[in-house]
Amino acid sequence: MNSLGINKPKKETKVVVAMSGGVDSSVVAALMKDEGYDVTGITLKLYDDTKSSKEGRQCCAGQDILDAKRVSENININHKILFYQKKFKSEVIDSFIDSYAAGETPIPCVQCNQTVKFRDLFKYAKDLKADALITGHYVSRVQFNGSANMYRAKDLNRDQSYFLFSTTQEQLDYLRFPLGEIDKSETRAIAKKLKLNVASKPDSQDICFVPNGDYASVIRKFRPESFKPGKIVDLEGKQIGSHDGIINYTIGQRKGIKIASNIPLYVVNIDADSNTIIVGSKDCLEVKEIKLRDLNVLGSKKEFEEVINIKVRSTGRLLKAKVNIIENSADIKILDKETGISPGQACVFYSKDKVGDKVLGGGWIHKTLNKNLSTKLTS
Repeated sequence: MNSLGINKPKKETKVVVAMSGGVDSSVVAALMKDEGYDVTGITLKLYDDTKSSKEGRQCCAGQDILDAKRVSENININHKILFYQKKFKSEVIDSFIDSYAAGETPIPCVQCNQTVKFRDLFKYAKDLKADALITGHYVSRVQFNGSANMYRAKDLNRDQSYFLFSTTQEQLDYLRFPLGEIDKSETRAIAKKLKLNVASKPDSQDICFVPNGDYASVIRKFRPESFKPGKIVDLEGKQIGSHDGIINYTIGQRKGIKIASNIPLYVVNIDADSNTIIVGSKDCLEVKEIKLRDLNVLGSKKEFEEVINIKVRSTGRLLKAKVNIIENSADIKILDKETGISPGQACVFYSKDKVGDKVLGGGWIHKTLNKNLSTKLTS
């Protein structure tokens, strides 16, 4: 059994490494090569970046493809580029725009992992007869009784399990995550030791197709009709202002409302059907119940019988909750205090065991029940 848990000599074990051009995936490719595996690097071309800002730190852009190719040449592995722009546009960018137009706050990175990366790249790696698909994600993978389990990474500041909740069991059994047990600082140290050209390259910050974080400009480009003027109302339904499009607002937003008030006002609800923004005090942002759709369940039924932990935003804390799964949906009762939860975000399930925080799957937040909002505003 080799270091990847595959019953083959390393030199006969073929692996595909997803190479974004960043330091993490480059280090993974170099480590696999150094260990003696038969390595092929794959980089995905996902969008037309010819007009992207040169200042934005993004992934899967033109410079990143060049960096991945240079790393591959440096460590002497095969490198391929897959052109997935059409798939990415239809399944990630269009979905992102649809979600914002519906008053949600989407996470395109999850959908990218769910579709072009872990579905299409997974299939491509299988077609190459590779024994494993390897990525530079910071999550831990632990094998129990022939089945793989996902855990939060050792470096919790870098943990990416939230973005990988939709990984299926079949995919998880095939995937490997070599960085799950090390800190980011160790990754950069390895890159410097191996003299990789990306050792000091900054991490990606923006969504790859959203230059400088200006998501509204992307929506205006593809769906200009989404910017329809509408009302801003208080909790009683009284109009107290107007907006230039619900696209410009997210749940929990305080800045940019531009309404004079004795108390700070926050966006507490977005009604896409009536093109209305509802504002109120911070207390109105507290959410006690949420409903999920499109579940991906990795845990057993027994694991959901107890109170578990959930995460409702990528940078959020773990919250205690009771989960009731109903076919492909779930009702969640949040037992801790949390505010500003938005439809369109993911809710990821975790259980604590002797290994760490195990990922039990998750789903997409479809509805929220705000503590102090009347039924007429949330129905």
